[in-house]
Amino acid sequence: MPHIEIKYSDNLDIDACKIFDELEKVINNMDMSAGECKSRAYPCAVYKYSHLLLTISLLTKPHRDNEFTQKLSLAIEQTIKKYLKQSLYFSMNIEYSIAHYTTNIHHVEGDRLESMHETTSPKPVN
Repeated sequence: MPHIEIKYSDNLDIDACKIFDELEKVINNMDMSAGECKSRAYPCAVYKYSHLLLTISLLTKPHRDNEFTQKLSLAIEQTIKKYLKQSLYFSMNIEYSIAHYTTNIHHVEGDRLESMHETTSPKPVN
């Protein structure tokens, strides 16, 4: 269950929902075991210089080695930059979980949790 976080200056015109969908595709095309990417965007009203910080968090797994990470980094950077229509400072970090990281699903009886196999899109930022 990867996480995608985008923190950006709010003067940038960014379609975070479209970026989330595309990055989820990139990650799952390179690693079919990844699954749904929980994604959040944080526009910031107080900043110095227009910039974007993209953080991808993944579980540590044996096949996610240095070569995998370099290929994933390149693919993600190429993908996201297709959606950036303004000049900006760009930073990206791919990070891996520590030994005691917990990730799972909390299910409440009678409640429905969306999955990536459905035709839903992320909730837009209001």
